[in-house]
Formats: sequence, C-alpha cells, structure tokens
Amino acid sequence: MRILVVEDEDPKARHIRQFLFELVPEAQVEVARSVRAGLDALSEALPDLLILDMSLPTFDIGPTEAGGRPQGFGGLELIRNMELEGIECPTIVLTGYEAFAKSGGQVTLDGLSAELREEHPTIFRGIFHFNSAYGDWQAKLRSVFVSLGVLDS
Repeated sequence: MRILVVEDEDPKARHIRQFLFELVPEAQVEVARSVRAGLDALSEALPDLLILDMSLPTFDIGPTEAGGRPQGFGGLELIRNMELEGIECPTIVLTGYEAFAKSGGQVTLDGLSAELREEHPTIFRGIFHFNSAYGDWQAKLRSVFVSLGVLDS
C-alpha cells in the first residue's frame, strides 16, 4: 500500500508515519510538505491513500524559499486541484485545529467535513483532529483502513 502524507510539521509527520508503519508495516509512506509538493507527488504516482493537513504553505520551505503564502485552507486548495486534474484518491484530512477562521466567523471540523463531503464525495473520507497526546485520531484513521478493506475490523 502506498500512502502520501502532506504535512509541513516534522513532529506531526513523524507521529503519523510511526502509526502508519505500526498499522500497515508493509506500507510505503511518502511525505510532502506543501500544497505544490503534494500535487507534484500525486501527479507522479497515485497513492492508495492521501493523508492531508489543512493548513499548509504553498511551496516547500527551504534555505532560499519561505514557503510562499501560508494557507489556512491549503489542504482544501490541494483537494480542489485534485478535482480539476481528475485525480481520484481516497483522502483523509488530519489537522491540529478544531476550527478554522472563515469569512463571517469560524467553521468547525463537523462543518468543514459536511462541506468537503458535499463538494468532493468521491475522494473525501473524513476529517480528524490530530493531538499527539490522545489516540482518538489513531482509532479514527484505523477505521478508514478497515473501510478501505486494508485491515479487518
């Protein structure tokens, strides 16, 4: 199984990778760190699952690049680009935020989930809150693997 994780924070990416290897030891896990790097990785080889942060920089941050404009909804931009390019891949959003600022107020994870399910029903599989101190995200992510037929229930 090939899994692409699009996550710009190293500690969070390490937690996710470690859990994925415990869950599916034979998995090939690739990490991209920005919207652009994620789209490039998706174009090169379609993974079996995409695990995506919502808040991402436009480009990879490096010695000569600041990452472009930080995007609170960078993950949403990536999903919309997938739709435009006809990329079909089961996608999970795993975010450290419980709500996002949006014009006119805030949107909760439940609200964002409903929006993503409506706009992208063929690829969106769920949105989960990531907190390294609690294992709730792990149980929810495991249930996705069960629903995809990768693990037994």
